[in-house]
Amino acid sequence: MKVVFMGTPDFAVETLKAIYEAGHEVILVVSQPDKPKGRSGKLQMTPVKEWAVEHNLPVYQPVKIRAEESVEYLKGYEADVFVVAAFGQILPKVILDMPRLGCVNVHGSLLPKYRGAAPIQWAVINGEKVSGNTTMLMGPGLDDGDMLLKSEVVLAEDETGGSLFDKLAVDGGKLAVKTIEALERGEITPEPQDESQATHVGMIKKEMGLIDWTKPAVEIERLIRGLNPWPSAFTFVDGKSLKIWKAAVVDKSGDAAKVIEVNKNGFTVACGNQALEIQELQLEGKKRMAAGDFLRGYQLEVGKRFVNGRD
Repeated sequence: MKVVFMGTPDFAVETLKAIYEAGHEVILVVSQPDKPKGRSGKLQMTPVKEWAVEHNLPVYQPVKIRAEESVEYLKGYEADVFVVAAFGQILPKVILDMPRLGCVNVHGSLLPKYRGAAPIQWAVINGEKVSGNTTMLMGPGLDDGDMLLKSEVVLAEDETGGSLFDKLAVDGGKLAVKTIEALERGEITPEPQDESQATHVGMIKKEMGLIDWTKPAVEIERLIRGLNPWPSAFTFVDGKSLKIWKAAVVDKSGDAAKVIEVNKNGFTVACGNQALEIQELQLEGKKRMAAGDFLRGYQLEVGKRFVNGRD
């Protein structure tokens, strides 16, 4: 099959890789423009472009996919199917109508639940037991196309946003190959999404990581895992930010945001309901470390209160 692939971040690389290794002809890779990185401002290739270049695949990077020049460029590629995974731009109808089999999107949730930009992190934050991928025929809206195939992934007890991202990326690649091959054979009947069941989740922002210690420990622990590795959950102590990387819910109580226990292996902070035993953290300007190692160089006493800012 002749495939035009559209994607940008690490998540999309696994789908491109799976299609390529399945023996399909990737005639074009479309990705977002390169962006400057760091103080030098040197342009950095997107992960998808980097993989494509390494495998000698042609790459196109339009600033606006719906611009007339972009549409005309894509018309020059007679693909059987367009496969899209975390591309980052909404495709206009004129592009959706180009390929013979349509435009297939790989989305990291079990649609219609968790439409939007960050379904993977929200699945962890909200305490889902099962997540997965859905392939769909793309429509003009956001994640609202007819569903093709689904695959489920069970979340581990210690699942983080990062670990689930990796699992779903690999799973999504396999599902994409299965989908386009079944479409070619005429074995899939697209299924409309039930709009009454649809939920939308927004982008993850850094400020979401600020811990509200008045919330139940269970919710805070899920937030810590869901925002790992970015942007991370954090609090403040002695005028410095303190990232919390790993914690466990314990059946203890006290004044919310106060340290209620300290031992050689870590410390425990009271929450709105129950408490969190802090196991791994990172003080501003320091490396990530076990809480026990942190305490060997930092004086933290019972009664210390974590706050919402530097003051």
